[in-house]
Amino acid sequence: MKVTIQEQRNPKTGNPITVIRGITHNPQVIDKLAKKLKSACGAGGFVDGKTVTVQGSHLKTVEKILMKDGYDVQLK
Repeated sequence: MKVTIQEQRNPKTGNPITVIRGITHNPQVIDKLAKKLKSACGAGGFVDGKTVTVQGSHLKTVEKILMKDGYDVQLK
């Protein structure tokens, strides 16, 4: 499955956030993946539909975890 990872700025605070898009699993799997990513990064975050947002700049950590889980990762 192809997913896109992008670093953006939080529009409210201006702090960096890491956004993962393109996850096409059911909501339970997405929630489980989000919990795993947030735990590995030591950061907060949330799930909005099929998009996972992790607070902070964690491109490499998220990429490594997703590739290990068998995702086809594309950085933007």
